[in-house]
Amino acid sequence: MEFKQLTINDYDEMIKLWSRAGLPFKPKGRDSREAIEKQMKENPEFFVGVFEDNNLIGVVIVSCDTRKGWINRLAVDPECRGRGIATALIRESEKILRRRGVRIFCALIEDYNTASRELFKKCGYTEHRDIIYFSKRDSSDV
Repeated sequence: MEFKQLTINDYDEMIKLWSRAGLPFKPKGRDSREAIEKQMKENPEFFVGVFEDNNLIGVVIVSCDTRKGWINRLAVDPECRGRGIATALIRESEKILRRRGVRIFCALIEDYNTASRELFKKCGYTEHRDIIYFSKRDSSDV
């Protein structure tokens, strides 16, 4: 298992991994090749992959607003789950954010995704039921 900074050359494999993992994505919006490439240029260290035998088996995208850090698009190949890869990606994300001076780490998880909710709890995250998430989108693709 090897951690690597992802580049746009890994985009197709990242999309395939998200599909295998059942993670929805917006290929015409925020997850398009162009959008991802722009984000990678601005914050290349925010894109982390886990490789085994040159195969991408885990991925995470980190982001931050300088106050809070966000763990996004975390996915592990279903064939490789149960080996601590997701936990390792969370820890790596926290290290990246700490280097930026961020000390609050967050993740948004759909209510039905009990596996991810349990994973983050196991990693020391607190589930907040008193927060209601609002968003406004220019289109359903973003």
